[in-house]
Amino acid sequence: MEGPAGQDRGSDAALQNLNSVLTADEKLEAWAMQRRIFALNHRRIALGATSGRFLAITRPLFGGFDLTDVRWQDLKEVHLSVGVLGATLRLTALVGTDLASAAGPTRTLLYEGLDKEQAQALYRICQAHDQAWREKRRVRDLEELRARSGGIQLSAGAASAPAPAAAGAAAPAALHEADAASRLRNAKSMLDSGLITDSEYEALKARIISNV
Repeated sequence: MEGPAGQDRGSDAALQNLNSVLTADEKLEAWAMQRRIFALNHRRIALGATSGRFLAITRPLFGGFDLTDVRWQDLKEVHLSVGVLGATLRLTALVGTDLASAAGPTRTLLYEGLDKEQAQALYRICQAHDQAWREKRRVRDLEELRARSGGIQLSAGAASAPAPAAAGAAAPAALHEADAASRLRNAKSMLDSGLITDSEYEALKARIISNV
């Protein structure tokens, strides 16, 4: 029968595997084991959540293990499904080197037959890191759009645009209008991306148009 980690040699071994791959500054915050009935042709899968990443240890029947890890900044989505016999954890992760971009190809990791309580604890940690990095990516995308729109800044629920002198008051009228059109497109892009509200967009549009 399955029991607490201290009474289950398989769980103890899997936990040792997880701890063996931690870096010096990592801490194992939660972990989950696959139930025996879901591991008929392999040893049970062990999952872990650390301060820096998600870990998955798969263990063949004849010893050793394989490690799959996902940095929290690469986690795009996490989903938990709890059934009668066990829980299923599904993660969608970005594949790439950009630490904060939400664009690009993804991979899906699926782990079935997990202990329910352990999987729920693991899910809570994954979800917390996922939400934290979503906010970091949102802030970064907002700053990049601001830079591309000519330094537009938002404050106190309203939007402001650079003064005409900062945009180059001596520039020909046609170039000034083209620059305003570019800033309007970037403002609309921020609205469509959910980075600013409707009211902020309308205020920003009015300021840009008034400076043309």
